[in-house]
Order: sequence, then structure tokens, then C-alpha cells
Amino acid sequence: MSVLTDPYTLPNGVKIPQVGFGTWQIPNGDAAYQAVSEALRQGYRHIDTAHGYGNEESVGKAIRDSGIPRDQIFVTSKLPAGAKTAEAAQAAFEESMARLDLGYIDMYLIHAPWPWEEFGADYRVQNRTVWEQMESFYTSKKVRAIGISNFNVRDQEDLYAHAKIKPMALQLQYYIGFTEDDNVKCAQDNGLLVEAFSPLATGFLLNNDAVKAVAGHYNTGVAQVAIRYVLQKGLLPLPKATSPAHIKANTELSFTINDEDMKTLDQLKDTAPGEDNNRY
Repeated sequence: MSVLTDPYTLPNGVKIPQVGFGTWQIPNGDAAYQAVSEALRQGYRHIDTAHGYGNEESVGKAIRDSGIPRDQIFVTSKLPAGAKTAEAAQAAFEESMARLDLGYIDMYLIHAPWPWEEFGADYRVQNRTVWEQMESFYTSKKVRAIGISNFNVRDQEDLYAHAKIKPMALQLQYYIGFTEDDNVKCAQDNGLLVEAFSPLATGFLLNNDAVKAVAGHYNTGVAQVAIRYVLQKGLLPLPKATSPAHIKANTELSFTINDEDMKTLDQLKDTAPGEDNNRY
């Protein structure tokens, strides 16, 4: 195994490679196909997409064309944030299954607790109904694990209180200087694995001088330190890149940030001016 494929274990015993390849903002078509194909060539075995990204078709094709056995690639997709009825959830899930065309989805997440255009609204009652559908996808064995994304403490706690099958993972935005401590703690206290999307703050972190200084201690780059930081926090990073050079660079994680540097990174705030948190 490598640093990419060493696994975490979800609460139901399913193994998940500890670094995933994110595909948000990569357009369907050749761009997504080439990016995912290159990621697989570089050793990634965990691909993260979503119905809302609009690229599931190309992601699925790249995986099918890779020649890698299906059971060696972990695939996550997400239920649209606006699907807040049982019927809408069922329809969206069937669309994702058809677009990916991989036979099953390894992990399926509710993309957000509220529709994007109603950021922060209270949809706890609707999420209970949607979660029943998620449980049915899981018990049907069409998905191997189920979870949530962008849920705050309020929405997490309500779902945990009403779920027959508890969520297995929480995906949220997390990077040096923006760590959503309360949301992470709530999830981890309830046994969930926490995944970190945008560990590079969609690129805004790359110009941070303090992180550059730490990277210099290891003769590496800001991106590598950012991803390694997430791993050393016990979370699962989901870096995204499109160029072969950046995809390869993001796999170069065979170093350990020392305790002093971790403390320095923990103390940083406002590391990515311009980043619009929690949009995804």
C-alpha cells in the first residue's frame, strides 16, 4: 500500500483509501475524463464526485476504461442538496447510478442539509425522510456506505437521533486555518469518519507565506503540506487538480510534519483570503 491507499475503516467495516481525488469544478467531458484517468495512473484509488458536479458520466467512463478492477476503486457520489423528498432522492440516485454506470456506489452522501439557494435553512424534518431513502439504498446493497456533507451540529444531531442506520462519514470544507472544529467534533464523537474537501482552499491557500515557510522545512510545497496536515489530523483529504503535474505532486506525501510545525499551522487563521467557505 501507499500513502494514497492506506485505508481508514468506516463504522460498518468498509475500508476507504485515506486520500481521495476530488472532481468539483471539473467539467464533464474530456476534462473530467483525463483528470480522473491521470489520477488513477498516479495511484489514486478513491474518486469523489457528485450529482451536482455534472461530471459523473465522464468520471464513470474513466474508471471503466482504466483497466483497474472495480473493487479496487472507491467511488463517492452525492445526492443533490435540493432533493428533499423521498421521490426526488430516488430519482436523483437512479440518475447517478446510470451516469456512473459502475454497478454500485461505494459511498453516497447527502450533499447538504439545505438546498444551496437556502443556505442555512432548517430542513431537519425533510432530511429525516431523505435519510430513510439513503438507508434503503444501503440495505439494497447498491451503495456500500452512506453519509452526509456540509451538515452543522444542529443538523447532524437531529439526524443521528432519528436514523435507524447512522451516517458513516461527514464531508466538509477543512483546510489549514479553517477547520470547523465543532462540526468535526460532533461527527467524530458519533463515530463518523470526517473527510476534508478543498484542503487547498480551492487554491487560495497556495500563496500563504506562513505555510510556505513550513513547507520549506520539508523541501516540499504548500499543497503537500496542506494535504499532509489533514492526514495528521486524522481526516481524509480530497485534493483536486487537473494538470498531470499537479495531480502527481499531490501524491508526494511521504513525510511527517513535526509537532512544532503542526502547532504553528494550528494557530494560523484567515489563511486563504478570497475563499468563500461552505459553498460546495
